[in-house]
Amino acid sequence: NNGSVDLYHNNSKKLETTSSGITVTGTVSDSKGNLRSIPAKDQGGASQYTLIASDAGKTILRYGGGLTIPASVFSTGDAVTIINASGSDITLTQGSGITIYNAADASTGNRTLAGRGMATIWFPGSSSGYISGAGLS
Repeated sequence: NNGSVDLYHNNSKKLETTSSGITVTGTVSDSKGNLRSIPAKDQGGASQYTLIASDAGKTILRYGGGLTIPASVFSTGDAVTIINASGSDITLTQGSGITIYNAADASTGNRTLAGRGMATIWFPGSSSGYISGAGLS
């Protein structure tokens, strides 16, 4: 059948491969969930939150308090989106040993994320990141 492969479960086709690609019926997921969605992690509260490796590929919701971006946690290609779900500014702190570049002007250092603002950090390695977003200064 031209090298195509089909996978069935309960007499229903779930996966089909052809020379033009792969077709999946149903949800495509991995350890973080549905690949068609961006998982959200609620990190509300007034205390400072420090990003951890498992935050890669997620949206972090903050309702107050700041957020620290640490060194030696993320790998090349990792990304984290931060949403300020409060009406007040929060501070995004550049941790020791990491350089966070503002994609708008190449400046480095701590950032302010305005109320209801949203920013994404992409990491080219464990000691730097590039941040951009709405409400970011």
